[in-house]
Amino acid sequence: MASDRKIVIFGAGDIAQLAWFYFTHDSDREVAAFTVDRDYAKSETFQGLPLVPFDEVEHRFPPDQYDMFVALSYAKRNTVREAKCTEADAKGYALASYISTRLTIFEGTPVGRNCFLLEDNTIQPFVTIGDNVTLWSGNHIGHHSTIGDNCFITSHVVISGGVEVGRNCFIGVNTTVRDHVRIGDRCLIGAGSLILGSTEPGTVYVGNATTASDKPKPGPDK
Repeated sequence: MASDRKIVIFGAGDIAQLAWFYFTHDSDREVAAFTVDRDYAKSETFQGLPLVPFDEVEHRFPPDQYDMFVALSYAKRNTVREAKCTEADAKGYALASYISTRLTIFEGTPVGRNCFLLEDNTIQPFVTIGDNVTLWSGNHIGHHSTIGDNCFITSHVVISGGVEVGRNCFIGVNTTVRDHVRIGDRCLIGAGSLILGSTEPGTVYVGNATTASDKPKPGPDK
């Protein structure tokens, strides 16, 4: 992906505003415009740039000249963001990633498309990060760990060495995951959890969790 291509950001909320700020102030990429689904296009500009309906974005900002970044939250265990990435793909856009200059990551670490890796993350050697992954600020990703596609890891999360995080997971602030466990696909792990063993797919874990929470707590789906 050519680093001199301008970016169109999908979104017009807080995360889109943050993405604009980070790309503008801490990367060599320039944001050209924003886009949202037509029903959400309440104005013609956002952050002083054009805000265009998604159903016409490729005509005004063609994918052979612009890349796209999908700046959405973890709603519905990241499936909303995942679906919009798929739609951007279908339009022919290359998906840009933002990697902060203020994190620790070693050259050659595999990082997928549409990733948003913020400041003060420590990413140790032999880590693999999939597509459409958000690492908010201040996390530790231990050596030989894998972060699956479409995950959202909040802040001050410790993922120990050799952990496999499945697809479409959400991990809340101040969570600790012990080494060499697997977090199943679509897991929601609440803030402050301690994960000492592998988790079942599609379940909610809170507190000092070795088994799934009996009652799902309000989280990113709410």
